[in-house]
Amino acid sequence: MRVLAPAAAFVARTLRGEWYGIVVDPLRQLRRRGPGALLLAFVACGGVIFFHAIAQHPAGETAVRILGGVQGDLPLWLALLRTPVSLYVPALDLPVWAGITQLFIAFALAELALGRRRTLLIAYTSTLAGTLTVRVMLALGPGWWGLGLPPEIGRVLDTGPSAAVVGLFTYLAVVRRAPVVFILTGGSMVLESVAKPNLAGREHLIAVAAAVVLGLLHERALRRRQIRSVPAGMSME
Repeated sequence: MRVLAPAAAFVARTLRGEWYGIVVDPLRQLRRRGPGALLLAFVACGGVIFFHAIAQHPAGETAVRILGGVQGDLPLWLALLRTPVSLYVPALDLPVWAGITQLFIAFALAELALGRRRTLLIAYTSTLAGTLTVRVMLALGPGWWGLGLPPEIGRVLDTGPSAAVVGLFTYLAVVRRAPVVFILTGGSMVLESVAKPNLAGREHLIAVAAAVVLGLLHERALRRRQIRSVPAGMSME
């Protein structure tokens, strides 16, 4: 019992810290700034719903593919041009409504906790990292200890906001020091890639890795600014 008590106290402190860092603080920001602070979340959900509605018609589906359809065998300049729009194009083989709530929560929490610019940066970088890394895997070809991809994968439509959502949750977990959220996000992506080893699973893992790197770089830059702000002769401790 003496061993379990400190462990239980540690878990309780961790969960309490995550609750305040991930949920309570953003809700306070929402109360202070009002619904306008959720602009990105509303735009993201509205964009997905809009493109999903258009894609229900043959002509609309063609237009959506031209505007936001990204594939590994596209010229790089065209893939980069379509990538921002591809964030709002739902995967046509998945139920769009199932992910709307998750999408809204990810963008809402990130926008309230990080601000709009950093939220957009993390979302876009996470998506772009997956898109570019897939091209490297296609260039490697089959083999390479399972890292390479066969050429036919280059024709698979690669769209949707899922990589951005994964990246945002992971980044929030890193900068807000939320190990439970990190384990739930990263662990679920690992299980997904093992249970269903497809293109989306790989891109989600890449999004997690990219968000971790960005989060660690942010923490390092923050520590440097704190050190510089301390007057000479004083200790950070």
